[in-house]
Amino acid sequence: DIGFLRILTFILVIAAVVQFTEMAVRKLSPSLYQVLGIFLPLITTNCAVLGVALLNVQQHNSFFESLVYGFGSALGFTLVMVIFAGLRERLALAQVPAAFAGAPIAFVVAGLLSMAFMGFAGLA
Repeated sequence: DIGFLRILTFILVIAAVVQFTEMAVRKLSPSLYQVLGIFLPLITTNCAVLGVALLNVQQHNSFFESLVYGFGSALGFTLVMVIFAGLRERLALAQVPAAFAGAPIAFVVAGLLSMAFMGFAGLA
């Protein structure tokens, strides 16, 4: 049963639509992008909040379990963002081959970071 992928698919679709919307607004209306540009990436963060809420409903968690799950998710998200920001800062100072500069090396680092965090799945 791969029903758990439904929520992940929703989040990925929403994140993709937000990114395309951001690019379109930046190109078509620079003044609107200047006003709303900072808020568009926050919509992607709202997808994570939606995902946590949907998982709580799907798993029939109690209020306390949902509260703990929400705080744990927020703490985990914060930890990943801090680690990823530190890695991106270090990569900005590193000599990365031209083919990997920018987004490609960021995806490689994100993949390695996700593999490292997959080790925690066995602890539950």
